[in-house]
Amino acid sequence: MMNLSPRNQLLIGIALGALMAMTRGQHFATVNLPSASWAVFFLAGVLLKPRWVFPALFVEASLFDMAAVQWAGVSDWCMSPAYWMLVPAYGTLWFGGRLYAGMHRHQWSNLLLLAAMASLSAFVCYLFSGGGFLFFSGRYPDPSMSQLVERIALYYPRNLTNLALYLGVASVFYLGLNAAFAARQREVQS
Repeated sequence: MMNLSPRNQLLIGIALGALMAMTRGQHFATVNLPSASWAVFFLAGVLLKPRWVFPALFVEASLFDMAAVQWAGVSDWCMSPAYWMLVPAYGTLWFGGRLYAGMHRHQWSNLLLLAAMASLSAFVCYLFSGGGFLFFSGRYPDPSMSQLVERIALYYPRNLTNLALYLGVASVFYLGLNAAFAARQREVQS
């Protein structure tokens, strides 16, 4: 796990919660940003040590979804028994982030490991979320594996692109902060 101070973890946690609030299905935001939910759960696994962060983020996401349906006129199409498949879906991203954090090294080559772990976690996440919705929502009369493959081809690339966008921004931000910190350390030492 990355060695971040409790203060830095708190700031990161607030930032991740705010990012999810600003992008969650465009329910309330005036800026049309792609959903950052997958990235938020993955980054929380990477950067935040407390385990209670995962359920807190899930509650946040659920409250935004319920509020959007109740008060913002958003369709309730996704609100079905399959909604609970988001627990293992987002849990996969969070766990993938935890695994990555344990393997993280401050090396450029580590970006390949980040990409691989994020892609694998995202794929399993989609199997739970998209597959769960297909098979357990009751919205499809005869769900099949071929439909799941079609849905993976249709929706997974967009979700992976959103995840890559936010992880790329977070990586650049992280590398920039590390470079600034190292420069400051050199300045103090001289």
